[in-house]
Amino acid sequence: MSSIPRNQWYVAAYSSEIGQDLFSRTICGEPILFWRTRSGQVTAVPDRCVHRRFPLSQAPSRLVDDQVVCGYHGFTYGTDGKCVFVPGQNRIPRTARLLPYPLVEQDSFVWVFIGDAAKADVSSIPRAPYLDSPAYTTVAGMEPLRARFSLLVDNLLDLSHETYLHGGYIGTPEVAATPITTEVDDGAGIVYVSRHMDDAECPPFYAKSTGLQGRISRWQDIEYTPPCLYKLHSRIAPVGSVPNPDGSDPDAFHVEVVYAITPETEHSTHDFWSVARDFALGDEEVSKFLAENNRTVVLQDVEALNVLEGVVSAEPAGYQELSINIDTGGLAARRLLQRQLAQQPTSAAIS
Repeated sequence: MSSIPRNQWYVAAYSSEIGQDLFSRTICGEPILFWRTRSGQVTAVPDRCVHRRFPLSQAPSRLVDDQVVCGYHGFTYGTDGKCVFVPGQNRIPRTARLLPYPLVEQDSFVWVFIGDAAKADVSSIPRAPYLDSPAYTTVAGMEPLRARFSLLVDNLLDLSHETYLHGGYIGTPEVAATPITTEVDDGAGIVYVSRHMDDAECPPFYAKSTGLQGRISRWQDIEYTPPCLYKLHSRIAPVGSVPNPDGSDPDAFHVEVVYAITPETEHSTHDFWSVARDFALGDEEVSKFLAENNRTVVLQDVEALNVLEGVVSAEPAGYQELSINIDTGGLAARRLLQRQLAQQPTSAAIS
């Protein structure tokens, strides 16, 4: 039974990844073909010809005048997925068409809807507008994860692991030592986890990017919208600094860390990450530093979770894990994911 919620929007790519070439990515077990038309519109259809299932992303398949020509037998498809040419006959079979995926470009991401297209409510897509806002500078990347997506959800909802797994980059002793608060908005389906450190060591990730040294005030406010989008609102400021009553916060540096957690298969994940900042906007050295260091942190998670996937996959049925206070956010996320699975015609437990 699948552990991947369907009838959901997932990030399939960054907008910058898709141009006027054929581009394929597997999302929730479904190979999807993307391309951008000459007018700038992105198309998403199944990545297989209806005739003999040849992948349309595979050479010698090609794009000709915004139409995809299958490299095996020449079946040709328009942007609406309808076949416009078949070899050796004038009549095009009624079933010769690819059903397009609902698609939205928003906040630098390309979102696709996996499931019943009639349920694709665009207004339900969570927002991260700072990712393409001129008030922020963003660096981004994507790393393949050979582990189920739920392990990455657990990882990101419990940042106490920063102290141990990411020491020397973003981890300091105060992260693991500081209690968290967890809230769940069941109506909106969002998990909030907060950790406010009023007097903490400044890790290299922030010391070198902001110029702050010594002790800092460091806030981590997580907002997770299952199944796909995770946002970490980070506030870095001098000790004793707090936002003004009107919400302005001139003494602080703000970093918005975004993860799009997209299942590739039951046991592999696309780990999209972005880091947006509201300071040093034109400083290429800061951008380079944050990109390199955040990728290092992501790869540390990837290595650990790849190992953990092997452990979890080999566990006997009914194995009982231990949970403590730091796990309240992850456990709340699991509950919301279970609810999404329960709303499907066929569902399976998150493992």
